[in-house]
Amino acid sequence: MSELRIRGLQKSFDGVPVLHGIDLSVERGTLLALLGPSGSGKTTLLRLLCGFERADSGSVEIDGRPVAGDNLHVPSEQRRIGYVPQEGALFPHLSVADNIVFGLPRSQRRARHRVAELLELVGLPANFGERAPQQLSGGQQQRVALARALAPSPTLVMLDEPFSSLDAALRLETRQAVASALAATGATAVLVTHDQSEALSLGHEVAVLWNGRLIQTATPETLYQRPVTPELASFVGEAVLLPGVVAQARDRASCELGELPLTAPMASGAVNVMVRPEQIRVLRDSETSADGTVAYDAVVTEVTFQGQDAGVALQLQSGSQTMVRARVPGYLCPRPGERVRLSVDGNVTAYPRG
Repeated sequence: MSELRIRGLQKSFDGVPVLHGIDLSVERGTLLALLGPSGSGKTTLLRLLCGFERADSGSVEIDGRPVAGDNLHVPSEQRRIGYVPQEGALFPHLSVADNIVFGLPRSQRRARHRVAELLELVGLPANFGERAPQQLSGGQQQRVALARALAPSPTLVMLDEPFSSLDAALRLETRQAVASALAATGATAVLVTHDQSEALSLGHEVAVLWNGRLIQTATPETLYQRPVTPELASFVGEAVLLPGVVAQARDRASCELGELPLTAPMASGAVNVMVRPEQIRVLRDSETSADGTVAYDAVVTEVTFQGQDAGVALQLQSGSQTMVRARVPGYLCPRPGERVRLSVDGNVTAYPRG
């Protein structure tokens, strides 16, 4: 498979800028999750990469070959890109096998080239080749769409929110099958999604588009633990933001949940401290924090039970009566009105407060 290089890519529609100078590199064999809220420019970027739209400026290279740039626009059918749309878009009048080989040369279509191999690759039995698409579940249809995209041995695979129409259980199963198939082929792929858990669980790297700008590209762990803005922190997961201060030590921030170690040193001054709810330990009277740090009194005001875990709203019993949210295992769920103590595990991220 190939590498992808994007430099200074810009696009406007009717004079309204949609993409502002996008720079992005995707190494060979990497699954990049392109994440962003609705209207951030994800679909536009995908369409530019596939050749469905022309860029206003900037360049795109696939495996060192320019496909977009000054006075250059290689048609989509010549870019050797596999494309998996949201709904699979299988042809209902063709069998599964004929859908898979649709984009191949005529001789390979007649021979049903690699159909059994590709079905196995995406986790489907070889005898599914004779079925009609409408005889398959939504998740199975998406796997067939991926097999069709992989059939011509593309240089790059683009996946446009391919799991968005599936229910939760089927979505998880299909994600795993698609990720395994891409890994088995060593494919370079870009997954466009607005689903944070999907991006964090599937992407080797995650690139975040925000109002048409690429604001952070990082591993899922780095993106979740050290997002570059408080807005992004709240987008990629639930975040508790508390006013605080970084003193001369520069590697710790003080807030209403104590003096907490920072993920990275920063200049002293007023900050907003970002704590993930799962970092907040809810302690009963008989418990102590794991490292012996000070715990802070709070009252449980609301509990949202979700099975394996629960969201807990708490009011700190300090002068400000600040509200925070914690996440606890379902079997340790406290009751509304219960008095507890709170401590924080691990490092936190802070942002300068203007």
